[in-house]
Amino acid sequence: MKYKQPTQEERYQISALLKAGHDQSEIAMILNRDKSTISRELQRNTGLRGYRPMQAQRLADERRQSKVKTRITDTVWTNVERLLRQDWSPEQISLWLKAEKQMSISHEWIYQYVLQDKHYGGDLYHHLRCQKQRRKRYGSYNRRGQIIDRVSIDDRPAIVDRRSRIGDWELDTIIGKNHQQAIVSLSERKSRFTLIHKVERKTAQCVSRAIIKLLKPFSDQVITLTSDNGKEFAEHKKIADKLNAKFYFAHPYASWERGLNENTNGLIRQYFPKGSDFTNITQKEINQVMHKLNNRPRKCLGIKTPNQVFLGINPSVALAS
Repeated sequence: MKYKQPTQEERYQISALLKAGHDQSEIAMILNRDKSTISRELQRNTGLRGYRPMQAQRLADERRQSKVKTRITDTVWTNVERLLRQDWSPEQISLWLKAEKQMSISHEWIYQYVLQDKHYGGDLYHHLRCQKQRRKRYGSYNRRGQIIDRVSIDDRPAIVDRRSRIGDWELDTIIGKNHQQAIVSLSERKSRFTLIHKVERKTAQCVSRAIIKLLKPFSDQVITLTSDNGKEFAEHKKIADKLNAKFYFAHPYASWERGLNENTNGLIRQYFPKGSDFTNITQKEINQVMHKLNNRPRKCLGIKTPNQVFLGINPSVALAS
């Protein structure tokens, strides 16, 4: 069988599983991967501070950089700059140019271009996602109590794990500074299509209202919903009834069961870092971020964007002359 490296989402899952005390064999079984794949991943991408998903992704990307150097015109760099300013990652730009324009340019070259621009006082580096280390806490567990009538992820249909259809969503909330206000984050598992909305308070009523508002226009494309065990999802039965969907809960402290949420929240945190005061953020700004996330090509989607897979809409900013 041909070796296939873990995806960025799987790297977040591996990190969470390691934090939870699972060994390599257990991780391989949970992710449906060969044990040697997990072993190789940890050997090659573990740093001095342990295995961290963002660092692991960066190390893997650096090893894949192209060794073939080609002449790149000013016109090409102009297009690269335009896509960088739309917050496309260097890898997304490299893969999209190759797929759509038959133009070969290494993502590492793009990184070097950004660093050179920074050296001369430019601001392109502000559009890179990884500007500083991001750490997620797993140590202290919050005893949030049981949610009434919750249905476990163990009862969720196996087809959801295969990502073979559109309609299976993962739900989460991102908390602002001093636990004031929050962002509701919804991600569709197959297309990676993302919906986000700010709520004034992280109450079950506010969160359920936001989820229904976001998904109601796409009710025909909502089959299952999966969240963690936060009290903000206590109105799960109301949400399921309004959307005619099934609602499931992941196991407590098993964030790897919602790896897409982890990855999506990391993307959102590029724009609203930890410690951000959400009271100063408008829904218009959040909508702009949502548009950018859904209009960027994803390697896991064959260099298509979430908009293309979910809505059939081409990335206008990339196709513009």
